[in-house]
Amino acid sequence: MTIEKIGVIGAGQMGNGIAHVMALAGYEVLLTDINQQALDQALETIRRNLARQVGRGLVPEADMEDALGRIGSTLKLTDLGATDLVIEAATERESVKQAIFEDLQPHLRPHTILTSNTSSISITRLASRTDRPERFMGFHFMNPVPVMQLVELIRGIATDEETYRACLGVVERLGKTAASAEDFPGFIVNRILMPMINEAVYTLYEGVGNVKSIDQSMKLGANHPMGPLELADFIGLDTCLAIMNVLHDGLADTKYRPCPLLTKYVEAGWLGRKTGRGFYDYRGDEPVPTR
Repeated sequence: MTIEKIGVIGAGQMGNGIAHVMALAGYEVLLTDINQQALDQALETIRRNLARQVGRGLVPEADMEDALGRIGSTLKLTDLGATDLVIEAATERESVKQAIFEDLQPHLRPHTILTSNTSSISITRLASRTDRPERFMGFHFMNPVPVMQLVELIRGIATDEETYRACLGVVERLGKTAASAEDFPGFIVNRILMPMINEAVYTLYEGVGNVKSIDQSMKLGANHPMGPLELADFIGLDTCLAIMNVLHDGLADTKYRPCPLLTKYVEAGWLGRKTGRGFYDYRGDEPVPTR
């Protein structure tokens, strides 16, 4: 099937990044959110990030204007019914995602493919609540979307080959690389990454090292571009905790037990960069470790 028009649900960090790369690749994009301010901010973020790419010589200025012209926005979820592919990038809560698909489903074309940008929730289970499990799959972008080259494609138990091939074609048109993952908790990237971050939090919790020494050790000792606690703040501590809970519940192994300190930070509302405080305090000119 031919995919030309793409709907993106959620105008947050992931949603605006997905809209950005899709429009730049020539797709017509319709971005939706429940909040007009979020949509306005997303469009401004896309414009700013495209301008940065133009400034670095990565994107011609004419392509930037063309891409911006291909992005529409709406507060009505049902407007996405006329698209060929829907990518849900809403809050990482299964009940929220299920409600979105339930509301959208009656308005979809028969051929429309439904996908979720979930980082850990079962694709098979999400698909089973829709009228098209064979045309449903995981479409997991990495953050920040315009920069990161990998996209995880996750097939549910019912996903058909045509749907997989259509989504693979989109990834290739974006100039990114697809990694095929089976539908198990955390898929590939987060199955490996999140336990490492969680172990870093345990290392802090148990007093083995402080924030600075833990991050410095992994940057200089393992050549990681960001320390694990710095990376957790970038991702969002609430997202890290949600993924660890999915791993712990889905795999029933104590090695995936979320660190109590991670839970405490989330309870405090210290979620990382997006709230101004996490393992670092971002409210000043330079980030300062909070422990």
